[in-house]
Amino acid sequence: MATIKKNFSCNNCGAKYPKWMGQCIQCGEWNTIEEEIIKSKKIPEQKILENNSKVQEIKDISTQKNERIKIYDNELNRVLGGGLVPGSLILISGEPGIGKSTLILQISISINKKVLYVSGEESQQQIKIRADRISNDQTECYILTETNLELILKSIENILPEIIVIDSIQTIQTDNIDNSQGSTPQIKECTSTLIKVAKQTGIPIIIIGHITKDGNIAGPKVLEHMVDVVLNFEGDKNHQYRILRSKKNRFGSTSEIGIYEMFDKGLQIVKNPSELFTSNRDEALSGNSIGVTIDGNRSIMVEIQALVSSAVYGTPQRISNGFNSKRLNMLLAILEKKLGFKIGIKDVFINITGGIKIEDPALDLAVVSSILSSNTNLSIDSKVCFCAEIGLSGELRNVSNINLRISEAERLGYEKIIISKGSKLNYINSKIQILKFSKLNDVVKEVFREQD
Repeated sequence: MATIKKNFSCNNCGAKYPKWMGQCIQCGEWNTIEEEIIKSKKIPEQKILENNSKVQEIKDISTQKNERIKIYDNELNRVLGGGLVPGSLILISGEPGIGKSTLILQISISINKKVLYVSGEESQQQIKIRADRISNDQTECYILTETNLELILKSIENILPEIIVIDSIQTIQTDNIDNSQGSTPQIKECTSTLIKVAKQTGIPIIIIGHITKDGNIAGPKVLEHMVDVVLNFEGDKNHQYRILRSKKNRFGSTSEIGIYEMFDKGLQIVKNPSELFTSNRDEALSGNSIGVTIDGNRSIMVEIQALVSSAVYGTPQRISNGFNSKRLNMLLAILEKKLGFKIGIKDVFINITGGIKIEDPALDLAVVSSILSSNTNLSIDSKVCFCAEIGLSGELRNVSNINLRISEAERLGYEKIIISKGSKLNYINSKIQILKFSKLNDVVKEVFREQD
């Protein structure tokens, strides 16, 4: 006989309460606490979930059988830290239509491993049509259209795949509880069961998750804590490129990104991201500058665009696309206080071309240069790039991996790079001219001196 339990839980973070409350004290969200009626059933455990673990001393544990599974996709290998770790649970999230299913299907049909692709959203015919569009060379990939977790576990026992894909976790439900599909208890229970499968069999499982209108993964916040890896698939539907960013990774770095371009035949790796985010223009335009940023172990050149104009409304606007708006306000305050530019009464718009979002403080100097270029209507030489953080006193500060940044600028044919005077360099006979400054005021005199 089923056991009936009643409680209240937050559908944002999963926190439980004995009675209804207007605000969740754990995450601070309003009107997210709902009543749950959980009917637990006694269901025989699947053979695949039998617990065969035993106590072992750490020095006796062998890792030879747990070598990472390499994927043909070098970008995904980089983000994961070198490939799929056996027994890991990987969550990939992103907006609808961004390319999550396309990316995972590409991997499934080309990895040369036995893959079980479970879809609760598409039919087998629909998946086949997408697979034919992506590639004609389709390896050992098995398609299952099912939403019942117990039936999925039986298929895993029969097929014994080397990789499992679940598309998506919000469509899967278990008979252990009677809650509706996609509810917080269902997502938690299904994810918990899949974790047991991954850990006890050593099969890596990739699950796809939807996101809410706020950009958070749909379902309880605890879902991100349960899995081993959380990857966000970002991008703008108005642009062809997509960025795979690591939010959590128990087996590698969270600073790596993978960059793709969307085409009719699926996603393709971008081998030279710097050319994607900068324009190959010969004519210098006011308000434009080039900065050098680092994402993980890769250096990328990005183009900064600024527009400074008289404030039409009472309060000046500060709009930033791709750059931290609070940091922009700080840089504008430095320009007004230390350099005497009256920016406070003007509208300022900042855009990093291509729609990429960057938090690297090394772009400070490039952002300030583009703002001054637009404010004075004086262009910056297109063969000059910038790489330095700006302190509150208007001084230029060192940034990490400066040699890697200079190497990228030199490779792409830039003639000058402006950096902090205290930077430690390995470059002796480089083709690019390295200009070192300690104060922002000196940089302004150097960049705009020929046009005064």
